[in-house]
Amino acid sequence: MNILLWHVHGSWTTSFVHGSHRYLIPTTPDRGPYGLGRARTYPWPDSAVEVTPQELPDTDVDLVILQRPEEIDRAEEWLRRRPGRDVPAIYVEHNTPKGDVPNTRHPMADRDDLLIAHVTGFNQIFWDTGATRTTVVDHGIVAPSASYTGELERLAVVINEPVRRGRVTGTDLLPQFAEIAPLDVFGMGVAGLADHLGLPADRLTSHDDVPQDRMHAELARRRAYLHLCRWTSLGLSLIEAMAIGMPVVALATTEAVMAVPPEAGALATRTDTLLDAARRFIAEPATARQAGAAARTAACDRYGLDRFLADWDRLLEEEVCGSR
Repeated sequence: MNILLWHVHGSWTTSFVHGSHRYLIPTTPDRGPYGLGRARTYPWPDSAVEVTPQELPDTDVDLVILQRPEEIDRAEEWLRRRPGRDVPAIYVEHNTPKGDVPNTRHPMADRDDLLIAHVTGFNQIFWDTGATRTTVVDHGIVAPSASYTGELERLAVVINEPVRRGRVTGTDLLPQFAEIAPLDVFGMGVAGLADHLGLPADRLTSHDDVPQDRMHAELARRRAYLHLCRWTSLGLSLIEAMAIGMPVVALATTEAVMAVPPEAGALATRTDTLLDAARRFIAEPATARQAGAAARTAACDRYGLDRFLADWDRLLEEEVCGSR
């Protein structure tokens, strides 16, 4: 199939474009939010090709993947075909609802022209989608090449825009863990985080927008992984850290309770419990390695790339063939 989708969520899109189809990625000269093109910090196969808005009206498209509400109108403008009417469309919902939770209405609620595919079961039950058809395709990841060593008595975190997002990502909890061990925070928009939190540079180091393979190699050297998000769908960085073999210290919120088994580290809603677990992993490398091995098994069993792509292929075939 020829599948049109925008480059929005880097890790998810990286997994998705590893399928057996041809993926058309809109590209504009400014490489802005609607024309980012191919990834530069993730490994993408040659089957993901860049296409300009001017080329799209004459391009054969079998399916449109939508990920933001405004994309449905932009796709119609660029394709000169209406997603859901002239070409099949699936809306992928990556995010937990905001606002009046759990009564938040989804922007694609009560539509009969597309399907909403949630990336977690938690998202599906919390969004009010009205009469729109929904399904769940759990995440899948390209297996990291890095393997856990845990040689550094430091804690790793991956957060995008921790200053702006604040309590949502648990940014305010980081200083408590920085008392136990130095923190390494990876992600986009992490520069200046230590100053924002009033932490000295030797207790929190920011690593801004590091290429994925290099980030994985650095994560693998840290003793444990912190996942302190209060309200998020399911960060793929968490699954990737587990697949590397890192023990996890995580808030028991949203889909994390399904992703992290007890033997893979610590999962709790009490910060004291999580702080005790972080101390234990720093002090006991063998315990950390044992929990990390369980985390790796859980991630590979549930979030393998082959399962993810097979689930998507079944869904794509149903939607495209059914519409025809």
